[in-house]
Amino acid sequence: MKVFKFGGASVKDAEGVKNVVRIIQSHSDEPLLVVVSAMGKTTNALEVLLQLSVEHQSYAEKINELYEYHLQIVKGLFEDIHHEVHFFLAQRFQSLTRALQKARRQEYNQVYDEVVAHGELISSGIVQAYLAQQGAASRWVDARSYISTNNLHREAQINWPLTSSRINRDLAPILEGEIVITQGFIGKSSDGHTTTLGREGSDFSAAIFAASLNAASVTIWKDVPGVLNADPKRLASTVLYPELSYYDAAEMTYFGASVIHPKTIKPLANQQIPLLVRSFKHPDEPGTRIHQSQVVPPAPAIIFKQDQTLITFNIRDFSFITERNMSSIFYLLDLMHIKINVMQNSAISVSICIDGNTSKNEALINSLSSEYDIRFNTGLSLLTIKNYTEETIAEMSRDKEILLEQRTRHTYQIVVRS
Repeated sequence: MKVFKFGGASVKDAEGVKNVVRIIQSHSDEPLLVVVSAMGKTTNALEVLLQLSVEHQSYAEKINELYEYHLQIVKGLFEDIHHEVHFFLAQRFQSLTRALQKARRQEYNQVYDEVVAHGELISSGIVQAYLAQQGAASRWVDARSYISTNNLHREAQINWPLTSSRINRDLAPILEGEIVITQGFIGKSSDGHTTTLGREGSDFSAAIFAASLNAASVTIWKDVPGVLNADPKRLASTVLYPELSYYDAAEMTYFGASVIHPKTIKPLANQQIPLLVRSFKHPDEPGTRIHQSQVVPPAPAIIFKQDQTLITFNIRDFSFITERNMSSIFYLLDLMHIKINVMQNSAISVSICIDGNTSKNEALINSLSSEYDIRFNTGLSLLTIKNYTEETIAEMSRDKEILLEQRTRHTYQIVVRS
């Protein structure tokens, strides 16, 4: 069997949904599980709704806009105005309204997960309904019934034994006769609350289902021809990688390449399940194959990561940085769930580059301000060149104000002012 994942760009309108269904039908001769993301920029819209609710502002206009957006997609797919998908859509928006109404009374991250999960629940329901209308035997399932997590909202960790057991027990028999349509990004904690796996986590969901079902492959359908060596929105000239090793793909995602979610590679590499990245705009093209190999990428990977914060912790008495100093900093980073993107130390200071989460970063600085003199810069960019050449370094660092620079055997990184 195979697992497909379709992102928001592929289902942003009625024509997109029709194209997705055509792709699914062209592969319906074998068992297939399909993971669907929220439509277009729905997750962003849901975040706005939640913020308005928390701030005691009216969200009526915004929720009506989001409902109309989905309704227009439904109207473009179903001629029958009495089709049950209309009832399904109304139900989901009623559920969304209830979640927003109680947002002010719940812990923010918990209600965040409950609210934003509606995007995937709605989109997958519409896709399955249209697939069924086209005559394909298919079934909509709620991913929360299968993906079991802890209660770390917005970045939930998978309970792998329970998740794999549920998926194998329930979904494997269904896949023998029906295409399964489900959601990315969401799960459920042991206490019954909706959780999410991290922003853009639908790729990871596909990997979870694939690893649990021992799938032959996972295909992520994107609006790009495959994995490119750079973001085509930033660089005019890019190179398509026909294939990549799990190792190179994992490092690229860690450094910030957005084409694949960082957690996707590990469960697939552990079971030697190939990951294909292909274009939904040109579904006959092969794209990129990520698998166990020693292939050397044909061009350096150039990765930009925006909205970075550089923090430097200086020892006050000019004694040297010790393992004890490092331990105290790392303890708080772990406690606050802050990931280091680059780290560098000198005799009397430690510098870290982290994502620009204002509230977390301020808490970190406040917690350590009694021990260190702290300097920080915000609104920076991190540039990573993997498998660099001197020519690439010279080209990409030209005319940039560099605040931190680091080079290893295969990777070059600089933190610069944006």
